[in-house]
Amino acid sequence: MSNPDLSKLCIHTITTKPWSLEEAIDKYTQAGVKGISVWEDAIKPMGPAKAGEMLSSSGLSVVSYVRGGFFPNLHQSERNKAIDHNKKLLDEAAAIGAPALVLVCGAEPGQSLETSRAQIQSGIETLIPHAEANGVKLSIEPLHPMYADTRSAVNTLQSANDMAEAIHSPWVGIAVDVYHVWWEPGLEAEIKRCGENGNLFAFHICDWKVPTNDFLLDRGLMGEGCIPVKQIRGWVESAGFDGFNEVEIFSNHYWGMDQNSFLTQIIEAYHTHS
Repeated sequence: MSNPDLSKLCIHTITTKPWSLEEAIDKYTQAGVKGISVWEDAIKPMGPAKAGEMLSSSGLSVVSYVRGGFFPNLHQSERNKAIDHNKKLLDEAAAIGAPALVLVCGAEPGQSLETSRAQIQSGIETLIPHAEANGVKLSIEPLHPMYADTRSAVNTLQSANDMAEAIHSPWVGIAVDVYHVWWEPGLEAEIKRCGENGNLFAFHICDWKVPTNDFLLDRGLMGEGCIPVKQIRGWVESAGFDGFNEVEIFSNHYWGMDQNSFLTQIIEAYHTHS
């Protein structure tokens, strides 16, 4: 493989989960990767201030901090705790230099999806002043319907667009993850809609393996499954998005292998299939 263009390649720290943040920074930089999205667990050993110093001196662009959300609950006291936790995450995002906090919005199986969605919208609206004060945007990530029980009541890009447009704030937009929306009817039109409204904040890539052995922990490398990653990337870029392509892979298989070899595979798959 000859000198692939990695200028728009970002990798989530969860993708190479066995590496510490320090190792991930070092390995990504050596490989020529230009962006990093940082998961909350990655900064716990050293705290946000130290992590921010490491990232600031790394030369990597910090693309996002992951993950906030989980707003719905049957009890107001728990919903209040979620707001407080998200404010803490916004503070941490600012400390590490992340311009956005990705929201996995949550769901409560003991109530209707409509009620959960109303609680999600209310929670996000409550956070906007804190987000603005920190200079950190809020990215709603719609999740595949299989997660509608507890992980997210926002299950299509269409519903995420509806919510972002209803909130109508420059601090609130959407993270499009191909794993969750590749199947959606009218996806191209919804991506265009997202871009036209200035709400397309992030783009995540991986693949849907066939068969998928675990719906959470068996994501594939680009080109390994059935998602038309290149086509969707084309739609995203046609909608005006010029940010990073964020590789986000949860995989017991890949976490169990040598991470240096895995990083090489990520770069090859990105070059060939993205």
